[in-house]
Amino acid sequence: MSQWKQIQQLEIRLLEHVDYLYDDNFPMDIRQGLASWIESQDWDTAANDESMAAVLFTNLLSQLERVRSQEQNFLQRHNMKIIQQQLQVKYRTNPAVMARLISTCLREERRILSTACMQEQGPLEKSLQNSVALERQKNMDNRVGIIRGSVQLMDQAVKYIEDMQDDFDFRYKTLQSRESSDRNSEMMKQEVTRLQEMLNRLDFKRKEILSKMDVVIKDIDDLMTSQLNPELQDWKRRQQVAAIGGPLLTGLDQLQSWFTLTAQSLFQIKRQLDKLGELVVKVTYESDPIPLQKPQMEEQVKYLIYHLIKSSFVVEKQPCMPTHPQKPLIIKTGVQFTTKVRLLVKLPEVDYQLKVKTTFDKDLPPGRVSRQFFILTNNTKVMDIEDYSNGCLSVEFRHLQLKEKKYINGTKGLEGLLSVTEELHSLSFEACFTVQGLTIDLETCSLPLVVISNVSQLPGGWASVMWYNLLTDEPRNLAFFGNPPRASWNQLSEVLSWQFSTFAGRGLNKEQLTMLGEKLLGQHASCSDYQVSWSKFSKENIPGKTFSFWMWLDSILELIKKHLLAVWNENYIMGFVSKEMERTLLKDREPGTFLLRFSESHLGGITFTWVEHDNGDVKFNSVEPYTKNRLSALPFADIIRDYKVISDGVVPENPLKFLYPDIPKDEAFGPLYNSQPSKGKSAKPFHHLELILFRACFESLLVDWIVRYNTNLSHISVKFPVHPYIPSTLIPISELRSNSSATPPSCQSPEPPMTPGEFDMLNEHLCLIDIDTVSLQALASGGLYHFYFKG
Repeated sequence: MSQWKQIQQLEIRLLEHVDYLYDDNFPMDIRQGLASWIESQDWDTAANDESMAAVLFTNLLSQLERVRSQEQNFLQRHNMKIIQQQLQVKYRTNPAVMARLISTCLREERRILSTACMQEQGPLEKSLQNSVALERQKNMDNRVGIIRGSVQLMDQAVKYIEDMQDDFDFRYKTLQSRESSDRNSEMMKQEVTRLQEMLNRLDFKRKEILSKMDVVIKDIDDLMTSQLNPELQDWKRRQQVAAIGGPLLTGLDQLQSWFTLTAQSLFQIKRQLDKLGELVVKVTYESDPIPLQKPQMEEQVKYLIYHLIKSSFVVEKQPCMPTHPQKPLIIKTGVQFTTKVRLLVKLPEVDYQLKVKTTFDKDLPPGRVSRQFFILTNNTKVMDIEDYSNGCLSVEFRHLQLKEKKYINGTKGLEGLLSVTEELHSLSFEACFTVQGLTIDLETCSLPLVVISNVSQLPGGWASVMWYNLLTDEPRNLAFFGNPPRASWNQLSEVLSWQFSTFAGRGLNKEQLTMLGEKLLGQHASCSDYQVSWSKFSKENIPGKTFSFWMWLDSILELIKKHLLAVWNENYIMGFVSKEMERTLLKDREPGTFLLRFSESHLGGITFTWVEHDNGDVKFNSVEPYTKNRLSALPFADIIRDYKVISDGVVPENPLKFLYPDIPKDEAFGPLYNSQPSKGKSAKPFHHLELILFRACFESLLVDWIVRYNTNLSHISVKFPVHPYIPSTLIPISELRSNSSATPPSCQSPEPPMTPGEFDMLNEHLCLIDIDTVSLQALASGGLYHFYFKG
């Protein structure tokens, strides 16, 4: 089932979150009309590859045109034409923006689907959703609107005062121009009285407008303090969480609207105060309120403008290598990375030639890190207006690159205190902003970065990024890993589930998280508040193993992403189940019932175990874990389909019948088979043969078979049993062929050699094989022979 069809089956509560993802930047009409095509494209890569993004953008427009031409409804055709034109205007010059937008929407959809699969949301996601509740946003919209309306009314009030003052000024000067002999006349007295009344009304209106201004300024101050700044901090916190796979439900456009409207109100009040100052020059009097109150108000407005604009300078896109778009905040030396900053205040008066300078590890205390770096490429760019983002000012650095400083005599500084992946760094951004006579120094910085020099350090670096952004909202605590705090299992399990929904398309359910908890915490697994240390999570080896918990889990994520994605997303992999629990689950099931789980002893391995019943005895059979090397040669679903067993005098059969608990194998995996076994004489020659031997004397049979049938093999992997799995030893075919003329090696096995009947039976099966891919497992006289052919 496509992702979009799954989305449409969600309950209304979750559909509201989906609705929030789509707006004019990427209308839901496109998502609906091109659902299958959109889901089949690699938007994650295109988001950081301009040429690929351009190709996908062109293809999207072509697909949209195709759907529009097939649409029967005239109104729908018209709407789709409008959408097509809007997309061309928005993204023609920068298609990567569209790719990033679609990538984000698809990822958010997967996260929402993952949430729907879980019985309850994690505490962090709940808190984030509460913080962006629609009611809170409506309240913010309403309050900003009220302030904006009040400022507009004050504009009218200032204009009214100006008109009133002009009238007073005209009458006053007219009165002054009259002859002195007329000044004592009754008409003159009436005019003086009228002027006095006008002055009183003027004084009242001045006091009234200043009072209103004072109220609005205080409202803006309170708005910034109690709502706008918390919303910004909340967005930054959500950005942290989104960086490690969590939800990002509110974009910057909403914040930019609030910031811009607030800034416009402040600048308008500043102009109103300037206008009042001009009025004072023309008309003033004793106890005039404008000279008394205006200076203080001007200072308040300037202070608010300064802090509003200063806080509106944000990192929209955290530093990220295009090669690893889903693992931001990790930078490899010598590899280009991208980042983007944005000014949330959009004003026509802004000089768009605003230069932004980047600095790496600015003002870092000496000795804090053992390695120091500098930016190798150009570190200054000019902010520009983006047409596709409602005209905001932003700048994207796409080709930054780090280089490590060289040290004389090899002295780097303090070494050994922290590992490479625990050292945190930061990227700073600076600019000087000038508007309406105000000069504001802007500065912001990225979230802490991990700098690596080898891709093998990537898993450790990602563990550090996750741990930091899970446990603190401090933007620049570079000493965090000097004494890292602990995380509760409740917190950590939620983030681990996010890793699976981000990288593998489906998060972990409650049962899988419970199994993971048992793996990490042992007897404390039932305690959701149990505190997990950083060392136990990422640094200490699992008891009896040579790798840590995180290295084990990360290798599974990589295996799923590259080789098991379809099987995983169909929820066919039970995954994190121990061998003991595996047997408990299978023992009462039908013979041939099997389940899939990740290996506990191998990094990045998946295995399957099936149950058999023999005269009341229950037997369990497990295969050696399949790792990325084996799965690169043949899809996992095909392996399950072609797995076969033969025993003495019995036709080969597949022992795998039902996927746990009772799903017929072909019903589950049929849609995932990549190829069908070839039949007839046109079968391709064999290129690889894999034997699992329970007898050490099988080489003579193998040599005889190769010579007799001149089998086209490149090499043979011979496997000997060692509990609980069977390791491999590679034997080159050339070596076997060269030994074929010599006397076969003597049997070193304590078991008797294969009988002539066994030999003939096995030969018959081998020479009759005419399919591309087949697996044979022979159980004869206590010895097991497992053949695995790949075409």
